[in-house]
Amino acid sequence: MQSRREFIQLGAGFALTMQSGAGQGSVEETTIVQLQEGLTLSRFTSVQLVEKYLARIALVDKSGPKINSVIELNPDAAAIAEALDRERKDKGVRGPLHGIPILIKDNIDTGDKMMTSAGSLALASSAAKDAPLVTRLREAGAVVLGKTNLSEWANFRSSHSVSGWSGRGGQTRNPYALDRNPSGSSSGTGAAVSACLCAAGVGTETDGSVVSPSSINGIVGIKPTVGLIPGAGIVPISHRQDTAGPMARTVTDAAILLGVLAGASYGRALDVNGLKGARIGVARQIFGFNARVDKLMESAIDTLKQLGALIVDPANIPTYSKLSEPENEALLYEFKADLNAYLEARGAPVKSLKEAIEFNEKNRDREMPYFEQELMIKAEAKGPVTSREYHDLVARLNKLAKQDGIDATMSKLALDAIIGPTDGPAWPIDYVDGDHFTGGASTPAAIAGYPHVTVPMGFVFGLPVGISFFGSPRTEVKLIKYAYAFEQATKARKAPGFLASVKI
Repeated sequence: MQSRREFIQLGAGFALTMQSGAGQGSVEETTIVQLQEGLTLSRFTSVQLVEKYLARIALVDKSGPKINSVIELNPDAAAIAEALDRERKDKGVRGPLHGIPILIKDNIDTGDKMMTSAGSLALASSAAKDAPLVTRLREAGAVVLGKTNLSEWANFRSSHSVSGWSGRGGQTRNPYALDRNPSGSSSGTGAAVSACLCAAGVGTETDGSVVSPSSINGIVGIKPTVGLIPGAGIVPISHRQDTAGPMARTVTDAAILLGVLAGASYGRALDVNGLKGARIGVARQIFGFNARVDKLMESAIDTLKQLGALIVDPANIPTYSKLSEPENEALLYEFKADLNAYLEARGAPVKSLKEAIEFNEKNRDREMPYFEQELMIKAEAKGPVTSREYHDLVARLNKLAKQDGIDATMSKLALDAIIGPTDGPAWPIDYVDGDHFTGGASTPAAIAGYPHVTVPMGFVFGLPVGISFFGSPRTEVKLIKYAYAFEQATKARKAPGFLASVKI
């Protein structure tokens, strides 16, 4: 965990992220560093911060624009904040998250009065104990303010789903244009962080579920190397690909939160000159799905050059087109095995994937008004993960994504990172045809279990789009460094306007 000395060093290094207005009574666009400064100088207390965020949730999430990103609030948040205020006065500060309100995705176990449901009515109940990552948040002094809505079952129920919708939470909306989708499956975290309903948030990803909603909601997302953050206590899809990750409005805040979740410090990565001499490869095969996104990427590449990066273009991943089919097949095996193990260990209302499928059928009007559960049914039909078929499939997939994929490209071209467009702009919420994904950069790093950072790079018709930096395992420091240098040079994020629809 981060020590008090490390926190002081981090605060000194984060001066470039400071903006005016942190102590003026508003929590809009304020950073963790600003909030911590206000707490240190007694401009406000943690209890008052909780009150401010709760008021903003009531105004923006539940009544005004109604983005519907928060699925449940922690009834003990104010009491926790009060205890942390006393501790600050009597014993000092634990670190940069002491007294800071954080929202987490509703597939992460918390041993408190909140439920953990993955958005499903079948699973809506309290967990027995905190997930290890939640323990780390609490030990660091974070106030778990509440839980965020998500694409139900982390978007592993139907191939025609509507991201941001769950049977328990309803539909989350994009804060830039309310008729647009926030993407998934960490939809609620992405929308809530962008709308300033918390200081920062925690999402989870199997393939794209941190980086895509981060890009589409105009924030920073870090999908770390699988295993960097403890994975227990999260409603699973795949032990091989699942990971939690920080989502924040700035690279600095994302780095602070990652440090707590990973039990490390990433302050040294916050270097405005971090791109000088870096060899950055351009994965051209990820381009081409949107001409305006391509134009933003060309401008971003020019910026990287101006910041001293050595651009290697193209730097295509040779196995890119071969990844999706075996990935989908492997995830079916893993979802059945991993979910059954999780449900049995937790003692949830449904005891198996089979029972979850049966619950959905019996409660079709509430659980399946818009799309079905064909992915769950396909997963239930799969054999065990001890089978030869599964082991051969995973061996092939690992070779495609790692040795013959990212590793081969990085080694052959001596790259420090690979870049591409994270995603397209947000699509309209569509219950008739489901999601309209057009393209994105998440899959290679997701399958390989390698780190991936997305940072805002611009807008298409007022809708945010991010640029991705991904690369070799355990290179989070490098990727954060590159993202931070780009962020500080461009300042591309703009706060959402909660428009009814896109103005063209």
